[in-house]
Amino acid sequence: MKIKLTSVYVDEQDKALRFYTEVLGFAKKADFSQGPFRWLTVASAEEPDGTELQLALNNNPAAQAYQQAMFQQGQPGAMFYTDNVKGDYERIKARGAKFTMPPTDVPGATIARLNDTCGNLIQLTQLARHSR
Repeated sequence: MKIKLTSVYVDEQDKALRFYTEVLGFAKKADFSQGPFRWLTVASAEEPDGTELQLALNNNPAAQAYQQAMFQQGQPGAMFYTDNVKGDYERIKARGAKFTMPPTDVPGATIARLNDTCGNLIQLTQLARHSR
């Protein structure tokens, strides 16, 4: 089995698309609508045929409550791996991202967290074995 798609709930899809492409550097993969439904995905520019991230409109009250609770507790809605967390931190911060945690060493990794402006915290993780 392989993971081909995962989702993150967002409060506004156009805003999320701008953030995930212009700030994080992902590439738009799919974008089509049928009535009020919009299917919107992005993928890593480094692996365009890899796992897709669906930017799903969060119009579900139960999902909204979960998302808000996770955000308030400081829990990331998604985690992205990098080989250079400090470099990505500087690049993404220069594009206007608001970090809630700068690069911080934890057992086995260096992590940073940022607000995706769409209701989620995102964690960047560099495993110790990938340290530069």
